[in-house]
Amino acid sequence: MTTVMAVLTLLCVLACLLPALPQQHWWVRGFDFPRLQIAVLAALLLLSHGVLLDTSRDVVQAMIGVTAACLVYQLWWIIPYSVFFPKEVPDARGGPRLPRLRLMTANVLTPNRNAEALLALVERYRPDVLVTLESDDWWQQQLDRLSPDYPHSMKCPQDNLYGMHVYSRWPLIDPQIEFLVEDAVPSMHALLQMPGGTRLRMHFLHPAPPSPTENEESAERDAELMVVAKKLEGCREPVIVTGDLNDVAWSRTTRLFRKKSGLLDPRVGRGMYNTYHADYPFFRWPLDHVFHSSHFAVCQLRRLPGFGSDHFALFSELALVAERVNDEQGLQADADTDRQVDALIAQQDVSVDDVPKPGS
Repeated sequence: MTTVMAVLTLLCVLACLLPALPQQHWWVRGFDFPRLQIAVLAALLLLSHGVLLDTSRDVVQAMIGVTAACLVYQLWWIIPYSVFFPKEVPDARGGPRLPRLRLMTANVLTPNRNAEALLALVERYRPDVLVTLESDDWWQQQLDRLSPDYPHSMKCPQDNLYGMHVYSRWPLIDPQIEFLVEDAVPSMHALLQMPGGTRLRMHFLHPAPPSPTENEESAERDAELMVVAKKLEGCREPVIVTGDLNDVAWSRTTRLFRKKSGLLDPRVGRGMYNTYHADYPFFRWPLDHVFHSSHFAVCQLRRLPGFGSDHFALFSELALVAERVNDEQGLQADADTDRQVDALIAQQDVSVDDVPKPGS
């Protein structure tokens, strides 16, 4: 039994150490995702050590210490995405007087044909902007039924799992579709004009993940996130970046994106809002994101019911405050941030100038 527990402890240690390696191969970066699951397994393993083994033995005590360290390490990454951590974005104050944006992000899963369930969610939650990922021509035909209520749109149907559509109640100014890193992976960029005349800068992203069936490394995904982050550095206007980023909220890459861009994560202090995988409750993590500048406060944030996709839709309602809130919110860039960002961008043939600045 001691040997079995020792092997399990070693596996737990490896699961903690692998994501710390400066490697971009898919099977290494894959360990960024299940930190909650690894924490649960470490806690169960810790309990098993105490119940099944002789805790007076030095080797068992060492195993307990190592497993406890693994548990604490994993919790350090994920605790910010719980109610036990201070909220990074404040709750909205001021009632209905503040202008508000209701946003829904939904990865539809291309083979999924349950469009009625998604349209029912749109009818129920009434987003001002709907963005869909993995939407092809068939999905476009179904979504176009929204046109009477959503007269403004951006459409890029594709059958390679990277189609993208945006439907908006409000005007989209200077809309642009770009293929920043990969020729078949689009992103969308526009100014959203709110009813009161305020314009929001919107970026919709869906970079390809590192996986054995996609890109063997995370270089393409990382470069796309970093080049957008660099483009947004120092931006003083209201900004929202949303989409399926194929990365978890707590990964080093996402944290680096937030440091460079200065954008905030409304989930911090509220919950994980795990949107993937809809079919397997134990294997879920937050892949669909909404990041925004400090011009906003949170009215509500929800993971919506399933609609046949492997993702749940993410719904957010944000209130636009009069001015930027404290710029010291969120993750702060350090002396090494620029070097890391530039190194990730340099791996791909992409420039900050390739990222549109709508309205400029």
